[in-house]
Amino acid sequence: MITELSEYLSSEFGIQFKNFDLLAEAFTQASYVNEHPKEHLKFYERIEFLGDAVLQLYVSEYIYQRYPELPQGKLTRLRAAMVQEKSFAAFARECHFDQYIRLGKGEEMAGARNRDSLLCDIFESFIGALYLDQGRDAVKKFIARVIFPKLDLGWFDHAVDSKTSLQEFLQRDGDVDIEYHLLSEGGTENAPEFTVNVSMDGQVIGEGTGSSKKHAEMAAAQAALKKLRQDKQ
Repeated sequence: MITELSEYLSSEFGIQFKNFDLLAEAFTQASYVNEHPKEHLKFYERIEFLGDAVLQLYVSEYIYQRYPELPQGKLTRLRAAMVQEKSFAAFARECHFDQYIRLGKGEEMAGARNRDSLLCDIFESFIGALYLDQGRDAVKKFIARVIFPKLDLGWFDHAVDSKTSLQEFLQRDGDVDIEYHLLSEGGTENAPEFTVNVSMDGQVIGEGTGSSKKHAEMAAAQAALKKLRQDKQ
């Protein structure tokens, strides 16, 4: 299985591990080690510890540089969304890492291979192993392919308000003029309703409604982001 994993990493990501034992350790759960005591195997726990720290650092560095105007609180929320268990498990599945985990028979029968917590651990341990085997640049290249594009796809919009996400999306290739215009204000005292549109360089790209002007602007930005991403596909 580890030989197959090595071949897969080479063909899919251009990653060629020098230390096969390190790669095997990163994809081995304790239950497998316990069932093969004569092989003197190691499991992923220690490498996972390192991988978690490496991911925290490089994700922090990336969003710090990418969002120069974002305050600490929002940077913290964005990082938390990117490095949480659910996200790492999704990355692991996307990379097909679930197919290469070495599990004990009991854990296999219990469905551990599909468990978010295990997939998260495996993703972190792989990063730790990659860092030990090939260093900083290899890790940054891998996560630049696997993690960072998800920002453009809107995976983490809930952690950063949609106005910030729209601004970043539109200004990747240079400055543009983004404006929000109040179109109408109505409703009742207990249920006010505001409608706002957002324009880029004078061209309307989205419209939204909300119970306040701020909420309407957020809705307009979200509508614009959805349309722009659809047009890009």
